[in-house]
Amino acid sequence: MTVGTSPQPSIGQVLSSARTAAELTVEEVSAETRVRVPIIHSVEEDDFSRCGGDFYARGHIRAIARVVGADGDALVARYDAAHGGAPSASRPVPIFDTERIRPERRRPNWTGAMVAAIIVVVAVIGFNLVGGKDKTPDAQAAVLPSATSTAAPSAAAKPPAPRASAIAAAPAGRVTLKVSADSGNTWLLVKNSKGQTLFRNILAKGASKTFTDLKQLQVVYGDGGAAHLWVNGKDLGKAGTDGQVVNASYTPGDPQAG
Repeated sequence: MTVGTSPQPSIGQVLSSARTAAELTVEEVSAETRVRVPIIHSVEEDDFSRCGGDFYARGHIRAIARVVGADGDALVARYDAAHGGAPSASRPVPIFDTERIRPERRRPNWTGAMVAAIIVVVAVIGFNLVGGKDKTPDAQAAVLPSATSTAAPSAAAKPPAPRASAIAAAPAGRVTLKVSADSGNTWLLVKNSKGQTLFRNILAKGASKTFTDLKQLQVVYGDGGAAHLWVNGKDLGKAGTDGQVVNASYTPGDPQAG
């Protein structure tokens, strides 16, 4: 009677089990490793096609293993064994071939010197002609409107100073954060100045949450493009781009100044 051995768990199964044992979510691993959430899901399913090649796949495996407490070197060795082995060191290529490069005597470039002299002469003549015309009253009168017209747009393009009333609605001496999931669901982690977790969950599309602390709020946005922010009563717009994991920290006062 032959006793069969249980198959060895795959790389993705090892990483997924280690993450579950560490009580970490995929979003938390993404925030620690900077590896996007869809890629972590693919790796845990042993689909490495989204990594962008063997080099990046090895890096993702090592980074995820480090956070969840798995043996990254052993997992990378298994990956190499399943994908053609580790990359071999390429043979160094000489920077130059001493037999082909021979010193050559450089001859004076008389043609280039003549061309340069002609250009200098033409430039001097043109400068004198333009300078003579600029001294006439008509030329000076024609320049004045142009200088005035170019100064006006630059003054109009200067951005307006932020209004003091922009944060008037926020309580003084506290930091206040309002997060609204306008365009989609976003994972959200909020901690106060004592390191206590105020919120760690999915903020559903259309929902909003408000948090406050005397000193500081530390926030991780799982999808910066879906999170709309108001800090200390001031509208800061989106936390980031679509799919971007964003780490932020806020303190009392004007968020643009602090």
